[in-house]
Formats: sequence, C-alpha cells, structure tokens
Amino acid sequence: MTQRSTSADFVTAFATGWPENQPDVMILSLTTQKGVQDFALTKEQALLVAKTMKRTATQLAAPKGQA
Repeated sequence: MTQRSTSADFVTAFATGWPENQPDVMILSLTTQKGVQDFALTKEQALLVAKTMKRTATQLAAPKGQA
C-alpha cells in the first residue's frame, strides 16, 4: 500500500458522476473539513473501488471474529 504524507481527517460527503462528454471516466469528489478532492477514475478503477468498499462493508457488518 502506498504511504501518504497527508490524509483527510474524515470524509463528510462524496459524489460520483459520469461526465456526459467523457462517459468512460467517473469523477469521485470527496469533501473533508480541509476542502474537496476530485478524482477521475476509469471504469476499471471505479469497479475496483466499488468492490473494495463492498468487501470492507461486509467485514465491518460481520459479527466479531467472523470476518
């Protein structure tokens, strides 16, 4: 995993969208107390993010010791 020198304190909201003029790119905007960060993702990257989020949510929802 990549080491980062800075990180968001917490995420308060996010929004996604597929720009009409670039349907192969998804824009992910993360809003933190320090501002907004926008990320452009390819379809493959967006699917990987979604898969990772789903797996993490499943692990968080599992009873302790069953993840």
